Amino acid sequence: MPGRRGIVQVLAVLAAIALGDARSDTSPDELKARLESMAADPSASPALTDLAAVRSFYGARAFVAAWQGPACLERLADLSDAIKASDAHGLNSDVYHRSALARSKGCSLDTELAATDAWLSLAAHLRGGRTDPVTLEPDWTARRLDMDFAARLEQALAEDNVRESLLGLAPSQPFYRALKEALVQFRGHAARGGWPAIDDGPVLRAGDAGPRVQQLRSRLARGGLLDPSLAESTDPFDATLEAAVKTFQLSANLEPDGIVGAMTLSDLNQTAADRVAQLRVNLERWRWLPEDLGQKHIRVNIADFRLEARAAGAVEREHKVIVGRQYRRTPIFSGEISYLVLNPWWETPRRLTVQDKLPTFRQDPGAVDRLGFEIVDAQGRKVDPGSIDWATVTAQTFPFRLRQAPGPLNALGQVKIMFPNSHAVYLHDTPTRGLFSRVRRDFSSGCIRVEDALGLTAWILNGSPGWDRARIEKAVASGKETRVEVPARVPVHLLYLTVVPGTGNHVRFIDDIYGRDTAVLEALDG
Repeated sequence: MPGRRGIVQVLAVLAAIALGDARSDTSPDELKARLESMAADPSASPALTDLAAVRSFYGARAFVAAWQGPACLERLADLSDAIKASDAHGLNSDVYHRSALARSKGCSLDTELAATDAWLSLAAHLRGGRTDPVTLEPDWTARRLDMDFAARLEQALAEDNVRESLLGLAPSQPFYRALKEALVQFRGHAARGGWPAIDDGPVLRAGDAGPRVQQLRSRLARGGLLDPSLAESTDPFDATLEAAVKTFQLSANLEPDGIVGAMTLSDLNQTAADRVAQLRVNLERWRWLPEDLGQKHIRVNIADFRLEARAAGAVEREHKVIVGRQYRRTPIFSGEISYLVLNPWWETPRRLTVQDKLPTFRQDPGAVDRLGFEIVDAQGRKVDPGSIDWATVTAQTFPFRLRQAPGPLNALGQVKIMFPNSHAVYLHDTPTRGLFSRVRRDFSSGCIRVEDALGLTAWILNGSPGWDRARIEKAVASGKETRVEVPARVPVHLLYLTVVPGTGNHVRFIDDIYGRDTAVLEALDG
């Protein structure tokens, strides 16, 4: 018995035939033969992006042409409009047979196949990205909504809704729309020649003068950070210019010292074309995500060192976070918070035990007790640090586990928030809270340290019977490890976005701390 998809497709074909829209110059036998020929020789014209999807589509409709008939030219015009509009999403419209369809003056078999391939490919790319996130981010686990694109195309043709049926597949998130608007703006900058670069040279700071200071002033004025009337000023580097430099640095997640050193200069000299590429990469990353991130959920943008707690489409809390350093990067994936632990013991991972702690304890065995650690054997029995020959033990021969008791020195602080995953990554408090005052915060070993972690805990448990802020603080004050189940699981999305919302309608371009943008751009253009 045919499934729902088959029934929908058969009904759509029969409806099209009844309306006279499926009349064509191409017989099912001709269409089937052409597809079989193309399968045997992939170089055959026209080159299709996804031959398998096209063959499956026509096989399900008994190889009856889908576009040919009295409405063909109108449908192709709508398709061409949608393909042109794909440029506004940072995609390359040429991938979707734009030129071939524009040259077509009729509804030949080649045009028929190109149109179907274009629609199916663009639909998949708008819905889930042109690139496969798993090949670029091996840790990726965000679940995208599966969609029957063939059935959707049948419906679009039956309802003569080719254009909107495609463009409606793009993300509806407000910031996706903001990225599209910024893409138009920066493409305009690029078309007008961009902005002047600042020549290489020594560090620029308050009191300096010369042509490079004028270039700096002109660059910041073009970026809207200085009054345009100051763009051509030859005055020395004054307090107004220093304030503008600090504003720029803050927006880019650079230390706001008002000094134009190597990192600030490099960021200032990013061209308009560079920013266009960065916007395209981030539009693609949004397409990787599921449309529904959860009515109540948490987003962590690793590149921006920031956590948002969101509900009903609004940000209810924001927290600074500390993420993994270069050689211990925080992975990009999604999970669900199922429980949390107040006053947690820290079961130190083996890698950190032998790489970080063992060298310290070999130099100073007394640090084991002083820092609140316990050493346990394979059976879970405590081992006296004094019984270990620290002079001879190595990373390879150290047979014990290390754990740290709850308390003011515990690396996890007062709470760890668990969304079980294969990476052993979680959110947690920290005793070293002074690091949150830094602008760039990639200091961890992969897990995510959260400023005001107890405030986030209260937000997560809001609505859970008996767990208000007062009870949370009482449990913490007890000093005892306490596991708390989260009845309504909260989705967590660890993201990596290098263009983020700014003030007003503006966006901020931030540092690609892990150097991930280039690979996405190359795949997007490949």
